[in-house]
Amino acid sequence: MEKPKTRKELVKALVSTNLTDEEHDELMEMLIDNPISINLEKNDNLTFSEKVADKITALAGSWVFIICFASFILFWIVLNTFIIIKNPVDPYPFILLNLLLSCISALQAPFIMMSQNRQSKKDSMRNENDYLTDLKSELILEELHNQMDEIIKNQKKLFKYIDEKESLK
Repeated sequence: MEKPKTRKELVKALVSTNLTDEEHDELMEMLIDNPISINLEKNDNLTFSEKVADKITALAGSWVFIICFASFILFWIVLNTFIIIKNPVDPYPFILLNLLLSCISALQAPFIMMSQNRQSKKDSMRNENDYLTDLKSELILEELHNQMDEIIKNQKKLFKYIDEKESLK
């Protein structure tokens, strides 16, 4: 059997059922010796558009944005209803304001969707990382269990040997 090059190949090889005990032990040693978990919070590989999408999503989902935007809308309505009474820029029913809000929504939605898609990929990678970590833990525990069984077996042999030696005295 050729040695797996990546962790994914290593796990696939371990999961396959047609392994000899030697191959299984060798793969477990490789898995135990190599770190599996990765830090998904690093943002080193982000493109400019992904960074912009994340910043816009973070801003648009904040209370500061909601309060500022509500204040702007209220200011717009007050300005065009009470302050500029003779010749308002955008008289009631505020068609210009509606256009502005529609444009902002149309631009904001793709940024939010881009950010959500990236977060979904990140969650998928996190799930895969959790699976590999759990698999490694399970394999380590299985190996420890086997070693404990071997120790107990050897201990029983020693007790039996000691009992036989004492009975001969």
